[in-house]
Amino acid sequence: MSAMPEAFLGASANDADSQETREWLDALSAVIEAEGGDRAHFLLEELINHARQAGIDLPFSATTAYVNTIPADQEERSPGNIEIEERLRTFMRWNAMAMVVKANRLHPADGGDLGGHISSFASLATMFGTGFNHFWHAESEGHGGDLLYIQGHSSPGVYARAYMEGRLTEEQLNNFRQEVDGKGISSYPHPKLMPEFWQFPTVSMGLGPLMAIYQARFLKYLHARGIANTENRKVWVFCGDGEMDEPESLGAIGLAAREKLDNLIFVVNCNLQRLDGPVRGNGKIIQELEGEFRGAGWNVIKLLWGSYWDPLLARDKEEILRKVMMDTVDGDYQAFKANDGAFVRKNFFGKHPKLLEMVAKMSDDDIWRLQRGGHDPQKVYAAFHKASNHKGQPTVLLIKTVKGFGMGKSGEGKNTAHQTKKLVDEDVKIFRDRFNIPLTDEQLADVPFLKPADDTPEMKYLHERRKALGGYLPHRRTKADESLTVPPLETFKAVLEPTAEGREISTTQAYVRFLTQLLRDKEVGPRAVPILVDEARTFGMEGLFRQIGIYNPAGQNYTPVDKDQVMYYREATDGQILQEGINEAGGMSSWIAAATSYSTNNRIMVPFYVYYSMFGFQRIGDLAWAAGDMQARGFLLGGTSGRTTLNGEGLQHEDGHSHILAGTIPNCISYDPTFAHEVGVILHHGLKRMVEKQDNVYYYLTLLNENYPMPGLKPGTEEQIIKGMYLLEEGAKKTPRVNLLGSGTILRESIAAKELLAKEWGVSANVWSCPSFNELARDGQDVERWNLLHPTDTPRVPFVSQQLDKYAGPVIASTDYMKNYAEQIRAFLPKGRTFKVLGTDGFGRSDFRSKLREHFEVNRHYIVVAALKCLADEGTVPAAKVAEAIQKYGINADKVNPLYA
Repeated sequence: MSAMPEAFLGASANDADSQETREWLDALSAVIEAEGGDRAHFLLEELINHARQAGIDLPFSATTAYVNTIPADQEERSPGNIEIEERLRTFMRWNAMAMVVKANRLHPADGGDLGGHISSFASLATMFGTGFNHFWHAESEGHGGDLLYIQGHSSPGVYARAYMEGRLTEEQLNNFRQEVDGKGISSYPHPKLMPEFWQFPTVSMGLGPLMAIYQARFLKYLHARGIANTENRKVWVFCGDGEMDEPESLGAIGLAAREKLDNLIFVVNCNLQRLDGPVRGNGKIIQELEGEFRGAGWNVIKLLWGSYWDPLLARDKEEILRKVMMDTVDGDYQAFKANDGAFVRKNFFGKHPKLLEMVAKMSDDDIWRLQRGGHDPQKVYAAFHKASNHKGQPTVLLIKTVKGFGMGKSGEGKNTAHQTKKLVDEDVKIFRDRFNIPLTDEQLADVPFLKPADDTPEMKYLHERRKALGGYLPHRRTKADESLTVPPLETFKAVLEPTAEGREISTTQAYVRFLTQLLRDKEVGPRAVPILVDEARTFGMEGLFRQIGIYNPAGQNYTPVDKDQVMYYREATDGQILQEGINEAGGMSSWIAAATSYSTNNRIMVPFYVYYSMFGFQRIGDLAWAAGDMQARGFLLGGTSGRTTLNGEGLQHEDGHSHILAGTIPNCISYDPTFAHEVGVILHHGLKRMVEKQDNVYYYLTLLNENYPMPGLKPGTEEQIIKGMYLLEEGAKKTPRVNLLGSGTILRESIAAKELLAKEWGVSANVWSCPSFNELARDGQDVERWNLLHPTDTPRVPFVSQQLDKYAGPVIASTDYMKNYAEQIRAFLPKGRTFKVLGTDGFGRSDFRSKLREHFEVNRHYIVVAALKCLADEGTVPAAKVAEAIQKYGINADKVNPLYA
């Protein structure tokens, strides 16, 4: 809906006094001319406030008329050479198209196409050209570089530019989407696959906009804390209008406005189409998005119409054209661009006789040249300039384009445009003619790549523009220039030593102690970034509020209710904690921004994001996968972990599978520690790898809220802890004998089971702490692969097998996670070992820990029964002993399997 009264759109029937109306409008025009838009805006606001105070009900509208936000006479003129830029854009359009077409003319013996997308870049080419030529700074002296979140499906166009710049070779373009042999380039932006090129993965729809908002906020955070000067940097985010339906795309726009992120610019490519059809066939997606963003507090700039429309709009004194523009729905706008000028004359201008009269002297070709704003380089420059110079708000540019612009009947404006990747010779010829590509009919069959000679005006201009902006983009830094030294492990002795007699702590408390000690380190401490999602008190971290403060760009303009307490809630402009509220996706996005700071900011930061473990990978798994792609470095900490540790919370909160999910991410290293010293050793090792060595890994640790005595570190076990398994308690050297493996809280049940086995059944047991079944499994798989491919060499031995080889007897593994977690190591045990796994498959529920462990069959009694059953299966003890144990411990053998309970 337009914010303008109906009468002003050519329908004056409801105007009781048109003369008075004209006087008001003339008065406003005089103010605008004499005193400017700011004064006019102030007067209008005062009038609106006065009307409301008088009891007049004014309807709210967050949208404006369906015209360009920037009037033609107020456009900043482009300083560039429009003709040269057009020729360069033509070459890039052609090369992007050729890349996809060539890839899909390959016909491997096993069938299948490589895919690719032509239409997205076709609609974005003018915007990309304007940005690369005039706005987007590379990292250089005095400028940290702008950050670009490129719309993923437009990657061929970015490759086409990099080819022209000499950054990619023709061989690489010929191997588009053919990466296995190392000669090709990736389908979409993937830092993992092209580590010196792409910065951000964006093709999982919605993640780019979300991550970019927190990236822009993190730039402000670094500047406020004096770690890096980021005041002249911008974050540019290209999204599709269909992508904005993803909840993540709009989910954090309120934060951007609230924190006044004027370093953030969204560019929504409004070609009005999704993959299958129109985004809003019966409505207007641009108006809808304008309302969303303006209502959230953003600066909104609409660019809908190209320069050829300006004379028509100037003649539209009765505003009939504006009304028809507003009334026409997106489904019709799409149809106009899928046809021709005659169709537009009849179906758009034909909606009113005066509009037909307005274009009577225009040919059908003239009407067809009435472009959308996103294809007009002057209009795009003006919009980018205004956005770049806006202060105090984030800006969104809603830019109207045509999907498949220039593809003609093969795809322009059609529902099939997104999937069009195989152009026949006639389509290629039409594309050539549309953009005046210098190729003969004979040359077209090969769809050759085009690149002018280095000494041509076009190529000189291309390089000059990038030189003026500091270098080439996109570009990714793989390591920070700086080096930091991690304090020695002994620094954290409060975590490594046994707890005092009668004292008990949880592994969560151990983590907090470690972090508190790290924060005192002058070198690494300031680089730690504690990230919370409104659970600091749950994890015992509220003491950090006063110590290092919570970041808030506005500071603290109120007196906190707990100011009289030692650990009061303190916000500060230079606070170190990022408090995201009840917002796991936001917490993860902040973590990603900090975890990739070595690359984006040339500053090593160490984020520690702690949250309820159930609300980690399960809720934000796509972001965790993107973090792997981005080569993130940092710590994720799943608190209140395990299926049976969180008293009373129940099904939605009790995590029994986060380690299984973590194991799917190749560069995520995960641990389920039981004791404080394990937490300390793992965190310290992670710091050494990620900070000192700058390895591209990140760590996931699960933490417990269960208090118990801590045994302290046994010197010499550090490396085994990291590898995932060490002998915690050795049993008596007698038979029968078993090996009890465990992690997290259930390891303590294994310790208790060892005592029961010895006291009540005469069975000796070794107890093994296994902080990471995932790492043990990866080691085993790596060994197995090596042995497969080196059949004539001496076989390697998995670490699990090395550890257990000297300790005979069955192996029983018990964890607070699904059986699959420990089941991973079965293939890597010493040959001939009986292996039994206990786990917590099934939905959680509310109760006390002891009841939950009984329910899920992972308590000490079930471990004893499992050990006896393994011995019975081997013929070491009679089966009657197993039945006796079941009866002795009151186990209901006929109860429902907890998986189905």
